[in-house]
Amino acid sequence: MNGCRNRPRRDGYDVAVVGAGSAGFSAAITAAELGAKVALIGHGAIGGTCVNVGCVPSKTLIRAAEAVHGGRAATRFPGLGGNIQLGDWAQLAASKDELVNTLRQEKYVDLLPAYEDASYIEGKARFADGALIVDDVPVQVGKVILAMGARASIPAIPGLDTVPFLTSTTALALDCLPRSLVIIGGGVIGVELGQMFGRLGVAVTICCRSRLLPEMDLEVSTALQTYLETEGVRVCTGIGYQRVANTVNGVELTCESRSCDGEDCSDTVVTVQTIRAEQVLIAAGRRPNSDGLGLAERGISLARSGGIIVDDYLETAAPGVYAAGDVTGRDQFVYMAAYGAKLAARNAVEGNQHRYDNSTMPAVVFTDPQIASVGLTETAAQAKGLDVKVSLLPLDAVPRALAARDTRGLIKLVADKASDRLLGGQIMAPEGADSIQTLVLAIRHGMTAAELGATIFPYLTTVEGLKLAAQTFDRDVAKLSCCAG
Repeated sequence: MNGCRNRPRRDGYDVAVVGAGSAGFSAAITAAELGAKVALIGHGAIGGTCVNVGCVPSKTLIRAAEAVHGGRAATRFPGLGGNIQLGDWAQLAASKDELVNTLRQEKYVDLLPAYEDASYIEGKARFADGALIVDDVPVQVGKVILAMGARASIPAIPGLDTVPFLTSTTALALDCLPRSLVIIGGGVIGVELGQMFGRLGVAVTICCRSRLLPEMDLEVSTALQTYLETEGVRVCTGIGYQRVANTVNGVELTCESRSCDGEDCSDTVVTVQTIRAEQVLIAAGRRPNSDGLGLAERGISLARSGGIIVDDYLETAAPGVYAAGDVTGRDQFVYMAAYGAKLAARNAVEGNQHRYDNSTMPAVVFTDPQIASVGLTETAAQAKGLDVKVSLLPLDAVPRALAARDTRGLIKLVADKASDRLLGGQIMAPEGADSIQTLVLAIRHGMTAAELGATIFPYLTTVEGLKLAAQTFDRDVAKLSCCAG
């Protein structure tokens, strides 16, 4: 790679970026474009989680699983029949790897040489005696941007350290599929991979301490559980984990659930169950890669989660040291990592002028139906003490869903009761993710529910559901003509 250095340059750098993933590249490129001499310090595969072991490989396999399911689901149309099976997992996995390799080369490896002021240094970075060290070699640098990403968080379950468990990384790199799989965790990774493996023929059980997608409103979680169970995925919610153990045929998870007994709920009934599977997948979130770098000695504060604490300008408690992306422990999406890293680079080079703003951050869960959200949920709004109103539109009220004969899903909007200003929303629909940006812009520009409901939308589109959901605040859209809303 042009610009690649085994040792730091003697005259030093204006900015050093630690971590060569999405956030790291965004920071390095931005700083270089602003005229800074930049050192991008990486260790391991260039490109980080998203392109190598996260977004890219998972989403292509999820699409493949949707194709398998789509053949069976086509029977919802009278006169149609069909069945698609997974023919060769190894071939499918190889195509996934080919896509990953291509994107890593085109979007990362081949990209950096275009920036003459950016140099790539391979090595492990840490702070020692107030200086930045790469493989025991000091680097002369002005500002530092930390972008080390995150890794799978492993819960403290007795016996787990004796079991060869999977993470999302290793699950996406399996040589062959297991016959059965128990997933610990009902968050984004758990539900996405759970549905994917289930559609590819694996008997899947998802276990979680609370409910599926606990950051979403209850209606969304409940609907998703129903759809997963309809496809044959077993879902166990509200449980505690007692232990994990090896068995002759795989693993077993012993867990417990608690329920009330009696009208006054004076007694608690504990039910213990054992779930057996060939393999276990840990999907309990992501932990920031903030350990082993001497951050505390540098005066950098960490949250209990391990996330690096930063201010509105992405600067840490140590002046001149910034952090962005998953290593901060918040907003763990690749586009937010790139956004935050760009701001951190601008602030490092130009001074703290650019504030981080996640108030209209969109989020997508790539289940089927997809789940997309922005802004406040009803639960979050109430927790803030806001007086809100909500609109809940089932997808069978959306003409597009009726024409597609697939009415799985809902659209929920949250608005301020007094001003009618939109505060948030959740879209659960096939390809619903493609509609969320409309709501992002509506909220960002202060639109009211009435204004959104009066906006012209194209007929027979999923995004038209936003218009209908906005109108549902004060009318029954079932009584409207099909395209006269």
